Amino acid sequence: MFLDRDRYLYQKNQLVEVICQLRFPTILSISAREPADFQEAIRKEFPQYKRFQEQPAPKVSGGPGNMRVEEGEKVTNYQFLSTDGRWKVNLTNSFIALATPAYTKWEDFAAKLDLVLSKFIPVYEPAYFERVGLRYINVISRKALDLEGIPFKELIQPGYLGLLGEDDVREESFARSGQDIEMQISGGCRVKMHAGPGMLQRGKVKDNEVKFILDNDIFMNGKLPMAQCAPALQTIHIQADRIFAGAMTDRLHEAMEPLPLD
Repeated sequence: MFLDRDRYLYQKNQLVEVICQLRFPTILSISAREPADFQEAIRKEFPQYKRFQEQPAPKVSGGPGNMRVEEGEKVTNYQFLSTDGRWKVNLTNSFIALATPAYTKWEDFAAKLDLVLSKFIPVYEPAYFERVGLRYINVISRKALDLEGIPFKELIQPGYLGLLGEDDVREESFARSGQDIEMQISGGCRVKMHAGPGMLQRGKVKDNEVKFILDNDIFMNGKLPMAQCAPALQTIHIQADRIFAGAMTDRLHEAMEPLPLD
């Protein structure tokens, strides 16, 4: 299911967003006052600032006949954007995240992340990270890759297709098909994966092309010391590469116009 292969820079990569999130024990000072010191430290790279309130999903407790729904307290989310808006840092009292739709290769993303963390850690001194994760959202468009009319079973490996990969069914007969998986993988990592066809909607604009969505959230849990953060993320990145390499056929690999990296 997962595959070790050479690294490539895809000229037609199908990533719509890459997100790194690092969770830490709650730091009340982050939500108590504006993060002016942190903003000043990253302002050259992320000059735009926004602040908004998030309502966490309600918690359901109890059993039948005694079920209770508890609304969580609103969380202040501070957002810092690059000049072009394509790189975004989010900070709350329990996590910091870096996200971009402009991912090219791990080394470039890691350099931006290093900058953010090198400014965040001295200001707030988190005790440790509770969860470190990378999320790669691939949305594979046959139209963008000049593969219109090619069934997904020729582009995606059978393990990621479910019934959609069976020889005796027609792709167009499915109203819905997808897999949602959580499992332990190598390197002390876990993955939450969604794989299956779907249509995207951005705001009020709906895209009518059926695309294949491969959404992988690879992470480590536990009390991770600051010094182990970079090695942990490197391991997570390697596992993300193995998952994607194992998901695509040679035909999809070639259609994305690969250039060797190493």
